[in-house]
Amino acid sequence: MNQTLTLIHNRRSTRKYADTPVTREEKDAILSAAMRAPTAGNMMLYSIIEVEDQALKDRLADTCDHQPFIAQAPYVLLFLADYQRWMDFFAWSEAPQSCREKGLQPRLPQEGDLMLACCDALIAAQTAVIAAESMGIGSCYIGDILENCEVHQQLFNLPRFTLPITLLCFGRPFVTRENPRLIKRFDRKFIVHRDRYEQMNPDEFPEMMKEALQQFPNVQPGEAARQVAQAMYHRKFVSDFSVEMSRSVRQWIDRWTGSADKN
Repeated sequence: MNQTLTLIHNRRSTRKYADTPVTREEKDAILSAAMRAPTAGNMMLYSIIEVEDQALKDRLADTCDHQPFIAQAPYVLLFLADYQRWMDFFAWSEAPQSCREKGLQPRLPQEGDLMLACCDALIAAQTAVIAAESMGIGSCYIGDILENCEVHQQLFNLPRFTLPITLLCFGRPFVTRENPRLIKRFDRKFIVHRDRYEQMNPDEFPEMMKEALQQFPNVQPGEAARQVAQAMYHRKFVSDFSVEMSRSVRQWIDRWTGSADKN
């Protein structure tokens, strides 16, 4: 493997950080890389907030499902899906009036625009992750920023056509990773499809979860896989944080599309 592939294959989430700060030069390198990421129509439908205020980081450590390491991260970036900048630009240019003069109907951003902006923001975020990794700086995604819509909107003064799609914590790993212990991924045959989607055969589930089943050495694979699935369902799918995330995302989307104003 070349150096880039080795970097990608050895990367893992970092939640415990060394005392060494991330320098301003390194921060600028991470941001510059993020801003070279692919973007729909070169519109750059995202914004990045550098979270430097310690009180803000402390608050996020609480509102993002109670994760103290967020407050300890040397560098924190919030990636927003952002159509607000373009809507303000369109309004300034009188684009809606020009649209009407041509017999066309102006519109506001809707679900498709939101999804496109989310893609732009996440592509930029992952590019930032790889850039940081190349400098020996680890990272951890915080999807819980999608929770507590009302709190996070106020904390960051977010206008209507923005959505905080992910939070990223950066810092040098507390322990050097010469031989990192990597969490196993599913076998490629369960993830990569050819030409069309193929739903899994139930008999394949134990094989898909073979790594997790090692914790049940004396249980039949089928029953062990059933226990793993049920544990994941309870821990990740119907847990309080997951229910809150769905509620909050619904609020974010309603706010974006204007559905909240109609209710």
